[in-house]
Amino acid sequence: MTPTPLVSIVSPFYNEGQGVDLYYRSVTEFIDNFPQARFEVICVDDGSRDDTLTRLKDLAARDGRFRVVELSRNFGKEAALTAGIDFACGEAVIPLDADLQDPPELIADMISQWQAGADVVVARRNDRSVDTFLKRKSAEWFYRLHNRMSSLAIPENVGDFRLMDRAAVDALKQLPEQERFMKGLFAWVGFRTTTLEYVRRERSVGKSKFSGWKLWNFALDGITSFSTIPLRIWTYIGLFIAMMSLAYAAFIVARTLITGVDVPGYASLIVVILFLGSLQLISVGVLGEYIGRIYIESKRRPKYLVRKVYEKNQS
Repeated sequence: MTPTPLVSIVSPFYNEGQGVDLYYRSVTEFIDNFPQARFEVICVDDGSRDDTLTRLKDLAARDGRFRVVELSRNFGKEAALTAGIDFACGEAVIPLDADLQDPPELIADMISQWQAGADVVVARRNDRSVDTFLKRKSAEWFYRLHNRMSSLAIPENVGDFRLMDRAAVDALKQLPEQERFMKGLFAWVGFRTTTLEYVRRERSVGKSKFSGWKLWNFALDGITSFSTIPLRIWTYIGLFIAMMSLAYAAFIVARTLITGVDVPGYASLIVVILFLGSLQLISVGVLGEYIGRIYIESKRRPKYLVRKVYEKNQS
């Protein structure tokens, strides 16, 4: 007989105290009625400031399938997700957001595809009407821009919700980046991948922790993690401006020889200086993004620190 596989569900939590009980009911309702696999649920508390940790500890105390990993502070979702994946012991690992916008019942189809031979099963949102118009459009622009600038294509409308075989998980754990853009890392490791489509739900409770500013910085991380084109662009801009300057210099010389000396105006001169100065500052800023990443990576600090792990029969 083929042994029943162990599947790990990994969920980062940050100030999700109001939704912990609903999360528990939704996940256990599925796993209690799916005998084709055994489950462990890794809940990572990412330095929550509300009662999230207390509620998660209660879950771990009464249900042996749940383990709670408490991080020493808030490291961010990408680091918390990395921690959960590192602690997962299953033959397959499934990241699942605590807000339940991704339906746990889709895990059944993921496991079926996995058992049919897929190494990775990704879930694509074919309907994001629950998100605001601005959020939908900005996500669309990001995916298009990223995939044009990078040799690594990230599937559009695919988040962290997916199933990964242990081989893919072990490959992911070999990647040493400190600043982690998980969607890109998931795509980078490759493996045989299939896609399931689903309709995204509204958040069960609470509000998104990602503000517009955080999403903007997240997009910058995604682009600078997998593309050097922003650096290369400034080489072409510099060459273009140099050629235009030479052409304009030739025009000035020719006009002076034909019509005599012409005193240039102050307004045009200051506009050119300000324009070139602003381009230089922007290019320095782009360069700084990459140098900052090198600086952070060179320190080799841990991606996260664990304060304590809570399991049943442990305090």
